[in-house]
Amino acid sequence: MFKLTIHHRDAASRARAASFSTPHGSFDTPAFMPVGTRGTVKGILPEQLRQVGAQIILANTYHMALRPGAEIVAQLGDLHDLMAWDGPILTDSGGFQIFSLSRLCKVDDNGASFRSHIDGSIFEMSPESCMDIQHALGADIIMALDQCPPYPASREQVAEATERSLRWAVRCHRQHASHVDRQALFPIVQGGEFDDLRAHCASYLASEVPSPGYAVGGVSVGEPHELMMRAVETSVEHLPDDRPRYLMGVGQPRDLLGAIRRGIDMFDCVLPTRNGRNAQAFTFGGVMRLRNQQHERDRRPLEEGCDCPACGGGFSRGAVRHFFQVGEMLGPILVSMHNLRFFARFFQQIRQAIANDKFDDYEKEFLKSFAAQ
Repeated sequence: MFKLTIHHRDAASRARAASFSTPHGSFDTPAFMPVGTRGTVKGILPEQLRQVGAQIILANTYHMALRPGAEIVAQLGDLHDLMAWDGPILTDSGGFQIFSLSRLCKVDDNGASFRSHIDGSIFEMSPESCMDIQHALGADIIMALDQCPPYPASREQVAEATERSLRWAVRCHRQHASHVDRQALFPIVQGGEFDDLRAHCASYLASEVPSPGYAVGGVSVGEPHELMMRAVETSVEHLPDDRPRYLMGVGQPRDLLGAIRRGIDMFDCVLPTRNGRNAQAFTFGGVMRLRNQQHERDRRPLEEGCDCPACGGGFSRGAVRHFFQVGEMLGPILVSMHNLRFFARFFQQIRQAIANDKFDDYEKEFLKSFAAQ
């Protein structure tokens, strides 16, 4: 049911073009997943997600467990029914949100207890309940509960979080045993900036927690690009070559290209829609800030050659800027859709470059032209 089919490996890097099959269809890799945190990609209809090229989307376990609750989602069918999306869905474990958003979070080997950011009520999550919640949500790919240490953190703190994440991964794997045909469980490599901890964590998961895929976590938390890439490279070296590798929460183009070069297959990030809601449009020439007055009378589309509903639909830069200036909701919707289409086009070009053994050339040319406007 869950299988990675590698179509081509780049001749000069670890980049590979592949596809991964799930019960709700397959998706091409390298893949970028739009984020629908609370069960919807903000402001975007499911058919519009298909229109801009999305093949798999992500929802957040922490937020869905708090509202409306996994039981209600199950009563409505599952996340596919709630989101009206018939393609693949991935749910993250909620671990990052627990440790970054929650007040008075307490962690021990049993799990995490924390105060809801909504009403202050106490919520507890163990590896077992994390699995039960995600089983009820019904996503195709689900994540093991992990402890994500902050950056910077001491070696002692990172080592403790890494070992706890490994123990939790084993418990998640055990709890998930009856659902392996319906949902793919990905455990998460932790280890912070410490190469030996990363290597140990990845090696242990590969040998002791056999899974259809693996994730690399604990990055994009404030560390420099070079440290992120080192964490990725160290992790990938110890993960199975025939399984997808998912780098969590990464969306800056430079980071995406560097990770793909090192063998990462899947990504998610809120950047396309978050930046879209803040009048920032991704283009192949850089990020365009549409609130700048220079765009007020500009009749050009956001990007020449783009076929998104904003550019292909006849909306000018000046028009989109006007929508933001007067608070019209069409502005954030159009730029979000443009950004989602940019990332889909970006990844299509990456996959083609890999297929042609031209990834190195593509990366250099893209980074040369992608400069802030």
